[in-house]
Amino acid sequence: MRVTRGAVLRVPAVAAMAAAVVLGPGLSAVAEPAPPGFAPEADVSHHGRVSLHEERLEIQLRTGNRGPSPLADVTVRLRFSVPLAAGQRLPRGCLRGDSRAVLCGTGPLGVAGEARRTALGLRLMGRPAEVVVRVDTVWNGGASDRNRRNDTHEVLALSTGDAYAF
Repeated sequence: MRVTRGAVLRVPAVAAMAAAVVLGPGLSAVAEPAPPGFAPEADVSHHGRVSLHEERLEIQLRTGNRGPSPLADVTVRLRFSVPLAAGQRLPRGCLRGDSRAVLCGTGPLGVAGEARRTALGLRLMGRPAEVVVRVDTVWNGGASDRNRRNDTHEVLALSTGDAYAF
């Protein structure tokens, strides 16, 4: 093999890992932790309900993790089709993203543990007849999530005071 100056010789990751594993009698590679650089896998899910009455939007949110890896924290984004009124107090762990978005951290989420609950009471600009609420995960610590259907939702809430589930 000829290597030119400045060239980098790359060994496939599988071959490098196989060459690094030396097993003795009775030892198994399954017992070893995942090599650095591999992302954990988790299944974040958001469920809840939204209700709108005049300018007041109420959101009850439950965020869970179906695993297989625990997560140190998750950030959920709530986006609204109508701007939020200025000067609102948000629950601990939440902040305004912009005039139409709120970001909330959940804290640690164990595997199949109790869901973290977030309750928001928000005022909207004016008195809209309806609002679209979009819920999604924007950060999960770098874990891969193969089922994005249960952590991305879009809900239309009419100004009737009725609760709309997602």
